[in-house]
Amino acid sequence: MAENTTGHGRFAGKVAVVTGAGSGIGLATAAQIVREGGRVIAVDVVQQRLDEAAARIGEQYVPVALDITAPDAPGAIAEVAGPQVDVLINNAGIMDGFVPVDEIDDALWDRVLAINVTSMMRLIRQFIPGMIAAGHGAIVNLASEAALRTCAGVAYTVSKHAVVGLTKNTAAVYARDGIRCNAVAPGGVATNVGGDFRSQKVAERVGAAMGASMGAIADEIAQPDALATAICFLADDVAAKNVNGVVLPVDGGWSAV
Repeated sequence: MAENTTGHGRFAGKVAVVTGAGSGIGLATAAQIVREGGRVIAVDVVQQRLDEAAARIGEQYVPVALDITAPDAPGAIAEVAGPQVDVLINNAGIMDGFVPVDEIDDALWDRVLAINVTSMMRLIRQFIPGMIAAGHGAIVNLASEAALRTCAGVAYTVSKHAVVGLTKNTAAVYARDGIRCNAVAPGGVATNVGGDFRSQKVAERVGAAMGASMGAIADEIAQPDALATAICFLADDVAAKNVNGVVLPVDGGWSAV
């Protein structure tokens, strides 16, 4: 049964593109936008996840199954979205097994950077001209606690630092066009993104410290809905009207330790 939607709310009449929208944070964000009146172009690499979500959320959740690293992916998403996208949520990302620089190979490095950074840049590049023409737009990128501290492998850490740079540069350059670009930095979140240690070295040298610092603040990891609420706040042109170029930790206070 589809979720009840009224067509009213802070996203009424707006079109949002959400990547990684088949599960976890992306799914929770897409569902919240639909509940608050928006139409979501839900992008994910797994068709089955999208189909199951669409059956539950309803017709305002429009599934698009593709690999966002493909060069033609932004254009394909734009065809489905139509002439105007008001909100872009760059959520899709992968972990790297906590592999350090002396253990990583080119294939893992390239894949993490392609998904976590390059695809994000391409989607912003695709949709920002329309936002400029409309005189408004909200972009929210998924950074990470790994952009603030050492809590991942080298590829993931570098990719999330790059997300912060992409966010701040976009915010500074396009603010006068009515476009806001912000990021959230999640801590531990219950998602299907793998977080297992593939490096014994990293597990021994920093694993315990990471767990201890996070555990000192929060007894359990966050649920995706908590991140979705923060993302939708940043996407809200009223509540976050003067918020631009911000990296918002949503980590239960982990970054304060």
